[in-house]
Amino acid sequence: MRGTLPGMSADATTHGNHAGHGHGHGHGHGHGHQTDIDWEAMADTLENAGELRLPVLRATAARLRELLGPGHEVRRILDAGSGPGVMTCVLAEEFPTAEVVAVDGTQALLDRTLARAERLGLGGRVTVRHADLPDGLDAGLGTADVVWSSMAVHHLGDQQGALDALAGVLRPGGVLAVAEGGLPMRFLPRDIGLGAPGIQARLDAVQEEWFALMRSELPGYVPAVDDWPAMLAAAGLTEVTSFTRVLDIPAPLPTPARTYLASYLTRIRDTATESLPPSDLTTLDALLSPSAPTSILHRPDAFLLSPTTIFAGLRPS
Repeated sequence: MRGTLPGMSADATTHGNHAGHGHGHGHGHGHGHQTDIDWEAMADTLENAGELRLPVLRATAARLRELLGPGHEVRRILDAGSGPGVMTCVLAEEFPTAEVVAVDGTQALLDRTLARAERLGLGGRVTVRHADLPDGLDAGLGTADVVWSSMAVHHLGDQQGALDALAGVLRPGGVLAVAEGGLPMRFLPRDIGLGAPGIQARLDAVQEEWFALMRSELPGYVPAVDDWPAMLAAAGLTEVTSFTRVLDIPAPLPTPARTYLASYLTRIRDTATESLPPSDLTTLDALLSPSAPTSILHRPDAFLLSPTTIFAGLRPS
């Protein structure tokens, strides 16, 4: 799934992160869609998503260390589009001698990052910068040994230009890693006993439509094929690679996972009113009915399977 309605699929799989803008993306259109995103209003959902995915985030940070190779001193890390700072703090834990700078365009999310770092005893090494991407990289942020960006680049009109900017702040031998694209999240069986089977595939199609619209409305939009390895190579990086880590929470789901999925389905219900047939809207309403046994908050067959794909490359020494 692409970075469609921001969720734990490609847009969040949320990696606990989100796009680095404090402003909305796009202007909606007259067919029941809304492509503006209020990141501050999504703060609880973003942080919950990141905490659910902590095993994946920690495995990702460990893999980044491996990609740097033995003996590479990591002194400074940029988390570009940091959201509420879940991955920011994971990176600070994985690289205990590094300063980690969270860069985001939403001040309320940066405030959450600082609070989280203090709770975890990382406050002395985690700092924040309020800046939109990619222009904020030219605002005195300095260079870094690791640049991480999760589901932020696809919210920028010129994806190649954004990757060029991110690669440009790398120190020799440093690594740029972006979490983008990937496979759809799954959380329900094909037949859930409500409406026509296969509702998740139809929700995927609606979100692909939303994503295409969101991208086309971005300032400076440049059409591009989502060949992330090729784009990283075009940004001057070498040893480009990719890897995937999977979040697998089996049924029955714990409450935080159910809460996340309820928020995810609510966003779809609110933005896809005219894109789904009435029968699917009825199914969504049943999944979102708080007290009904059909609700995602209660049904015993709900699970959470969410892959995250990371593309990475090194700046030549």
